[in-house]
Amino acid sequence: MTAGLADADLPGVWRDADTSSLSAQNLTLRLTRAKVGGGVFAALGGALTWQFGRVDLAAVMILIGFSVALGCEVTAALCKPEQKWYDGRAVAESAKTLAWRYAIGADPFPSDMPRADAHDLLRRRLSDITREVSDVVVFKTSDVIVTQRMDELRTAAFPVRRDAYVDGRTIDQKKWYARKAEFNRKRGQIWRVVLVLAEVTAVMLALGKLFGNWQIDFAGLFAAFIGAGAAWVAVKQFAPLASAYSVATAELGIQANRLRSVEEERWAFVVADAEEAISREHTTWLASRTSIRPYGSGS
Repeated sequence: MTAGLADADLPGVWRDADTSSLSAQNLTLRLTRAKVGGGVFAALGGALTWQFGRVDLAAVMILIGFSVALGCEVTAALCKPEQKWYDGRAVAESAKTLAWRYAIGADPFPSDMPRADAHDLLRRRLSDITREVSDVVVFKTSDVIVTQRMDELRTAAFPVRRDAYVDGRTIDQKKWYARKAEFNRKRGQIWRVVLVLAEVTAVMLALGKLFGNWQIDFAGLFAAFIGAGAAWVAVKQFAPLASAYSVATAELGIQANRLRSVEEERWAFVVADAEEAISREHTTWLASRTSIRPYGSGS
């Protein structure tokens, strides 16, 4: 197997965007967990009738729960971590596909293009991409646009470039998509079972309150839990992601087989098709989240 481009071999733009996106993703998910958790905690207070002297503990729980949820909502509105997550991911994927296209002599950087012209074109493409998100992603690295490994691979013989791309990009990405498709499919199934069980339990508890004259509203508590679970599933999008990753896995498998036998004369354009398959999944993921599109998505 011929070595391709490791993360350390990618432009600094990719590292900045990737770091920004991962940080914003973590903050987004933490805020979401805290917000739905605050809602469930408040619902628990609403279901109970605890009193400690003259202090209504249930009311205190409701106050704390909704205060946490409100704080998370305000933080999300001010910091916009979700936008930083999505825009950073779009830029990172665009920088990665441009780096690979440059390194293996694919369109729009064919191997017969003079090195200086290819450098200049890559610099302009990355500049155009980063300019769109400069208000939400901080680009602070001083790394060069074209790394040593990118130039080494670009000047290598065609069979070396071809094997590096097929093994280091197409097959590697295919395996990643396959793992993520299976992961999201299993998580989606688990959450469906959990929510169905919670709904059945809520119905039984509602009947108990209706006919058993229970004082505690457990059904209302489970309703809050179901709402929180549904909100979490909506954020994680297990089913849509599993479907998109499965499609991308199949497409990349076909592309890998095609790339193994392609002639050098058609290489630049066939690789562009393979990158389209990768970019298509990213575009689908980003479509409902941001106006930024990864490079190579047909825009």
